[in-house]
Amino acid sequence: MSSPTPALDRPLPYGAPLTLQQAKAIVQAAVAEALRHGWPVAIVVADAAADIVLALKLDNTQHSSMAIATGKALTAVNFRRPTQMFQDGIAAGGEGLRFLAVPGVTPLAGGFPLVLSGAVVGGIGVSGVLSTQDCQIALAGIAALA
Repeated sequence: MSSPTPALDRPLPYGAPLTLQQAKAIVQAAVAEALRHGWPVAIVVADAAADIVLALKLDNTQHSSMAIATGKALTAVNFRRPTQMFQDGIAAGGEGLRFLAVPGVTPLAGGFPLVLSGAVVGGIGVSGVLSTQDCQIALAGIAALA
């Protein structure tokens, strides 16, 4: 799945943390996408300081999803990269297996940095269904930020 955050020679800078109003719009759009498909997921939005701004778990979401979505959101904001990058690195083996030793990494697709005006203002993480579906829901949320 393509990422709204292109690979760069150097990471994007951090910007001012997103607001509660922005987080609400992101979550509302993500929830709408999940409900449209009947996908039970947890959605977590963190700000640029890696503090949780908003988190929710839809009905019938598996118990582990909130912790996984939180890990994805924090990984995306702390490393300023989509979590898919870590998943792909591990899947490739070799040197990519080093990611398993990095503290604070949730190497599962479904986490993205939130970017405004070329700066990371937060992160979103979604968990509960297939990784491609988690990504689809997260990307719907990101679209609401733009």
